[in-house]
Amino acid sequence: MSKKLRLGMIGGGKGAFIGAIHRIAAQIDSEYELVCGAFSSNPNLSIESGKDLGLNPSRCYASYEELFKKEQLLPENERMQVVSIVTPNHVHFAPAKLALQNGFHVILDKPMAFSLAEAKELKTVAEQTKQRFCLTHTYTGYPMVKEAKQQIAQNKLGTIRKIYVEYPQGWLSKYEESGDNKQAAWRTDPSKSGMGGALGDIGTHAFNLAEYITGLKVTQINADINTVVEGRKLDDDATVLLKFNNGASGILFATQVAAGEENNIKVRVYGEKGGLEWQQEDANVLLLKWPEQPCQILKTGGGYLGNFAKHNTRTPGGHPEGYLEAFANLYRNFALTIKAELNQETPSEEMLDFTGIEDGVRGMAFIEQSIASGKSSEKWMDFVV
Repeated sequence: MSKKLRLGMIGGGKGAFIGAIHRIAAQIDSEYELVCGAFSSNPNLSIESGKDLGLNPSRCYASYEELFKKEQLLPENERMQVVSIVTPNHVHFAPAKLALQNGFHVILDKPMAFSLAEAKELKTVAEQTKQRFCLTHTYTGYPMVKEAKQQIAQNKLGTIRKIYVEYPQGWLSKYEESGDNKQAAWRTDPSKSGMGGALGDIGTHAFNLAEYITGLKVTQINADINTVVEGRKLDDDATVLLKFNNGASGILFATQVAAGEENNIKVRVYGEKGGLEWQQEDANVLLLKWPEQPCQILKTGGGYLGNFAKHNTRTPGGHPEGYLEAFANLYRNFALTIKAELNQETPSEEMLDFTGIEDGVRGMAFIEQSIASGKSSEKWMDFVV
């Protein structure tokens, strides 16, 4: 077996933001080779984008349907093995389903689908086909997020009591969707984004981070959902009260109208013995807080860190690792899992540490049930997947 997995891509052509991020992440550890793609819904732009990336013109496809059809005709040792889907939300379900049904592993940008019903169907297809599935919740890839998760799993904080998670952005604090801002246009369009605006775009990240770090599951929600900017069709501001399956309570807020803010997702967790804090703007630092001791500062690259943080760190301490590396950790762990299974080996826990299909279904349930709670006069709702 060659070292590199053969990767295809759907979406991410010229003018796209996230496609280049995915391609960089896939290349950092030399685990993948991009061999084909359908990079745009515009056939000419798709083919042109592929050629610009240096791909064989015969494997630059006009549509994702053509990609699956023609890749299947290639010899097994040439056709793609994994497809990365980096399209707007309304073009997640159909290509992901086709990929799984045609025997390809899937890496999918979040949120998982356009609706909870689609997400559930995709989960069923993945289980039936037994193909691997990775959902790119980037922030779970940071080494110090993994350290936070392991600290809690080892009961260092004791029983978890309180969880705060926030994701403030300000880029939509004005009406941007009528101009040439393509990102604003589709993310605020219910026909392309789904029923969630800020909830789907960044609220799902906050929700996933809270569950990932603590290992707990949300059981009840109480949501206040707002559309602040006049004329906008979807929510741009949300605050959600949370109840977890161990009795802990939490607060989540996700807003895109916090003028001046960028992408400083932040989480704080408090247990009976102490607390911890992590934020993306200082991503290489994890704070541990104790009642009768000084605050501890843990840093990426430290020899005192746990095995999950070490597994996802590439450079010595003092050399910052950031967003691209966190993204790459998801790609690398996914690749190592697939390669282990191709070699008829059992993947390690560190390899299997990437967000997947269950996280995607829960994220879609979070969007839909938060919207329902926001419209309800009773507010508190059981969180049902």
